[in-house]
Amino acid sequence: MGEYLVRCPGCGYVQPPHALACQNDDSLLRTEYLTKRLTLRDDLPGLWKFYDWLPVKMPLRGSGEKPVTYRSQGLSRELGLANLFISFSGYWPERGGKMTTCSFKDLEAPPTVERMAERKDGQILVVASAGNTARAFAQAASEAEIPLVLVVPSSGLGRLWICREPSDSICVVSVKGDYTEAIDLAGRLAENPRFVGEGGARNVARRDGMGVVMLDGVLTMKALPKHYFQAVGSGTGGIAAWEASIRLIEDGRFGPALPRLHLAQNAPCAPIYAAWTGSGMDAGLCPAGMYDDVLFNRKPPYAVKGGVKDALEETQGLVYAVSNREAALAQRVFEESEDIDILPAAAIAVAALQEAVQSGTVEEDDPILLNITGGGVSRAKEELEMFTLKSDLEADPSALSSESSSDSVRGDLGAEILEILKRGA
Repeated sequence: MGEYLVRCPGCGYVQPPHALACQNDDSLLRTEYLTKRLTLRDDLPGLWKFYDWLPVKMPLRGSGEKPVTYRSQGLSRELGLANLFISFSGYWPERGGKMTTCSFKDLEAPPTVERMAERKDGQILVVASAGNTARAFAQAASEAEIPLVLVVPSSGLGRLWICREPSDSICVVSVKGDYTEAIDLAGRLAENPRFVGEGGARNVARRDGMGVVMLDGVLTMKALPKHYFQAVGSGTGGIAAWEASIRLIEDGRFGPALPRLHLAQNAPCAPIYAAWTGSGMDAGLCPAGMYDDVLFNRKPPYAVKGGVKDALEETQGLVYAVSNREAALAQRVFEESEDIDILPAAAIAVAALQEAVQSGTVEEDDPILLNITGGGVSRAKEELEMFTLKSDLEADPSALSSESSSDSVRGDLGAEILEILKRGA
């Protein structure tokens, strides 16, 4: 098994292996792996090939595909770049892409579900999502037959499809509100001792799972990239890339310099861009009218130690605010040049790369890793059988804002969910 410690970068103390927070400060905990040299486990499938750098005791059965990294030809020609590599998380059989939920959230869910199962305390996992994360967790939990509660904004229900029959041990709670309100409701529900929140950015399994993008990319490129591009909502994927890069530098074989993070958001719904640039951008009625509302998180882990701000500072990073028009143009350019459909969020990253090329921030020969965080949905819908998850309960945050209503969430709503899961068992 991969051996590791969980340490707080703030106080420096080692924490319990399943901890989500430090008792001494608010830092994001970080894993330290005993194995310092990245070695692929060829006897294991998908992302579990990176098992020595994942915080689990064993692979989760039936789950865990990895991204496909390849050297671009089409988009490289369009942008005039000689060393552009693409990490593609999605369904693309010709390139070996097997992520049937078509999102890099497939990297987060299996190690998080496995780490939860290893606690063996009987608690039920609660996950808040704008849609893509819920899809990945639903598929992983269904494969492993583990109870799961998904708390999703009503706008995200259309994204709740998976490519296997859903387990009866999944309860979907739809929220009349946005992703932040779904996170808040899930947090209050997790105060019930029968449930446990997966922790979001605070869960090292989620971040180290996403870090596989950088690991796979560097093994393909044979070195750390000079630049790394990704669209972000909470920014957790950027943190994951930074942390994975630190481990790769410690390995000693892939170069001494951290990749420069280029994180992209959808303007004007761009709180990380506003915080980093001091622009004071007004998010207005976000997430209404966004090119992809999965990229909007009102409370990203920005200023916390080990969070987005630290990652940007250490990598001399940049943040972009991409308009809907720029994203639509970038999506068309990518799909025509690479011959595969991508999710709208990924188009935001492509637009940021276009901007960086036009401004001279990246040069023709710079080694670049572009994270296409989701794609191949059109192919998947043509070739795979899909199953849709329906809402089991509906919650209105405006009616659940007082202290007494918090008790109701923990008690009454919790009891309803347990009854639904009991009927499905």
